[in-house]
Amino acid sequence: MTQRVELATVRDRLAVDGLVTEYAVAVDDGDWEAYRGLFTPDGRADYRSAGGIEGSAGAVAGWLAESLGGFPVRQHLIVNRLVRFGIWEQDTGDTARVRADYVNPLGRDGQDGVSPAPDLVCGGRCVFAMLRTDDGWRLSEVVVREKWRRPPTHGRLL
Repeated sequence: MTQRVELATVRDRLAVDGLVTEYAVAVDDGDWEAYRGLFTPDGRADYRSAGGIEGSAGAVAGWLAESLGGFPVRQHLIVNRLVRFGIWEQDTGDTARVRADYVNPLGRDGQDGVSPAPDLVCGGRCVFAMLRTDDGWRLSEVVVREKWRRPPTHGRLL
């Protein structure tokens, strides 16, 4: 591999990783315009395993805004990111897949906007399909696979 190719790969890995972070921040902040902007025009998301819907990024953003409205305190922790770039013959490196685990505590507002403890904690795995566009890397699909969910034990460590 040449130094130029290696640098391009590092740049792409950073951009793809950044896109996953932007996704988490948009959901946590309830910035649904930013959320929709992370997707390709035909991008889709699937939250059915978490009791949600599957559909266009715009439809899913509407569902998320409504369903997460009761939990304004959110903090996605997305870890164990496994990045794979397209390797098919017809692919020129313009697709990527990221598989990552998540933990997501959700809370209602408490004093001064701080929730004393999460009211719900869930975790699972996300698969992000990405496409390089003229505007940079964008999500073409997000599939959320919730593996567990529980209310925390208030006053005790989880």
